Amino acid sequence: MTAIGTAVDQAVQAVQHGGLLVYPTEAVYGLGGDYRQTEVVNQILRLKQRPREQGLILVAGHIGHILPLIQPVCGDHLAAALRTWPGHTTWVFPASRLVPEGVKGPHNTVAVRLSEHPVVVAICQQLNHAIISTSANQRGQATPVNIPELAALWSNQVAYYLDLPLGGFNKPSEIRRAGDGEILR
Repeated sequence: MTAIGTAVDQAVQAVQHGGLLVYPTEAVYGLGGDYRQTEVVNQILRLKQRPREQGLILVAGHIGHILPLIQPVCGDHLAAALRTWPGHTTWVFPASRLVPEGVKGPHNTVAVRLSEHPVVVAICQQLNHAIISTSANQRGQATPVNIPELAALWSNQVAYYLDLPLGGFNKPSEIRRAGDGEILR
């Protein structure tokens, strides 16, 4: 097994045991974990000092990880997202009943992205579900650019730091609303 494979396996084990994970995404290091575990969601919101009203993004490695999270929508709405996936665009869809309140915030929607980052894809494929994907920073602060800075920020509050390269984008994903395609970020 390669060093990357071993690191991904350790990251997956951390998530499976309810731990938080810092991992590379297309643009920044992400803070994530199992969105289905209330304590994981609460811990991420607490660490980031993020208001619950903002909700959280979920990232996946396969369209099959996303479809159960969204309500059935017009084929054109899904087709618009599929034209940008896998990729660096997050789409906001009506949420299915499987999406926890802490992920949605006060909304009836869920923000989802089908990642093209090979590490994210590998993690989600092994878990066979999406994970939380929010920038690994505290609210209002710049996102640290390397793992030692992140480890100094959160120390033992994160179960595993996956120190692998970012995907090469210089800004967070664009966020669009399914239906009208409006750019929200």
